[in-house]
Amino acid sequence: MGFSGIGIWEIVLIIVVTLIVLGPGKIPEIARKLGQAVRAIRKASADLTTAVSREMNATEDKSDASSPKEPGKTAPPQGVKNPPLKLGKDRPDTPRPPRPPQNPGEAPPTK
Repeated sequence: MGFSGIGIWEIVLIIVVTLIVLGPGKIPEIARKLGQAVRAIRKASADLTTAVSREMNATEDKSDASSPKEPGKTAPPQGVKNPPLKLGKDRPDTPRPPRPPQNPGEAPPTK
């Protein structure tokens, strides 16, 4: 198997059919346009990644300025009513109580 589950003979067949349909004169022009399109997509992707990273860093800088000065304590992000859930070693070992039924007379969900 070759590229994406396509064997070598299938690739050769695609190239031959492309040559027959488009002719040898059009292939370089199409390849050039395809290369320009791929280059433009990569540039747009890099620009978007840079913009998102810059925005994330700016958001982190703002939250660092408003965070409490005690080590180990973090302030919840603005607009969030509850702090984030604690995971891993910071999570309490006590189990959660079962949720009450949604409707009276309905049995609580079982695991």
